[in-house]
Amino acid sequence: MTQDVPGGPAARNDDHEARPGPEARLEKAVRAAEQALIEFEIALETFRVEVENFSRLHHQKLGPVYARLDELDAQIAEARAERSGNPEDLRKAQEARAMVLPMPGVDELFHDWMDSDGMSPEATAMLNDQPVRAPKRVRPSEEARKLYRELARKAHPDLAQDDRERGRREEFITRVNAAYALGDESRLRELAEEWAAGPAPAAQQLSESEELYARLEWLARRKELLKAVAQELEESAIGSMLRLAPEDPDKLLNEIAEQLLAQVAEREAELSSLVQ
Repeated sequence: MTQDVPGGPAARNDDHEARPGPEARLEKAVRAAEQALIEFEIALETFRVEVENFSRLHHQKLGPVYARLDELDAQIAEARAERSGNPEDLRKAQEARAMVLPMPGVDELFHDWMDSDGMSPEATAMLNDQPVRAPKRVRPSEEARKLYRELARKAHPDLAQDDRERGRREEFITRVNAAYALGDESRLRELAEEWAAGPAPAAQQLSESEELYARLEWLARRKELLKAVAQELEESAIGSMLRLAPEDPDKLLNEIAEQLLAQVAEREAELSSLVQ
C-alpha cells in the first residue's frame, strides 16, 4: 500500500488545484487596490474637513488681532513719516495704510468678527481681555466620522460597474461629503437610510484580464493624484499648523493668540513713544 508523503505528488496536485488562476489573483488584487484607494480617500476627506474647520477657527479667533497689528503698523509708519518728512518713510507709510484698507468680502473672511466699518464688538472685547462669544465650531463627532466612513465604503463611485451607476454614486457621495463637512449626524443618518432603501448594487462581473490591468493602472494614477492633493494640504500654512497639535487645536490657537497680543502690546508702546 502506497502512502502519500509530505511534498509528494498527491500533495503537489492538491496544492495546484487549490491555487487560484492568474485572472482570479489579478481580480483579487484589483479589489484590494480599490478598497485601499477608498480608505485613502476617506482619510484625505477627513483631513480636508479638519483643515477647513481649523482655518475657519483661525480666522475667527486671530483675524481681529492680525487686523489690529496691521493698523498699529500703519500708525507707526505714519508717525515716523510725519516726524522725519523723508520721502521713503512717506512711501512706507502709504504702503502700510494700504494694507488695512477695507477689502471686498472681509466680513465673510472673518465671519462676523470684522466688517468694512471695522472690528465688531466681539473683536474689540477680545483685544481688551473681555469675555467674547466663542467662535462657531464645526467638528464632526465620532459618530459622524463612523457614519461617513460606512457610507463612503458602501457608495464610493469606484465600486460602480457602469457609467450610470457611477453617476448615481458620485451625486450621492457629494451630498455625503457636504453633510460630513458640517458635522451633521442627522443628515448622515438620513443618507444612510436613503442608500439602504435605494436600488441594490449591480452584481460583480468577472472582468477580462485586459480590463483588470487597465483598472489597476487607473487606480495607480488616481492614487498619485490624491497623494499630490494630500501633500498640498499638509504643506499649506493651516495644514502645517494643524499637524502641530492635531488632538488639541484650541490650545495651539490660544498660544498663537498670546504671542500676537504680546506683539500688539509692543506696537502700542512703540506708537505711544512716537506720538509723544
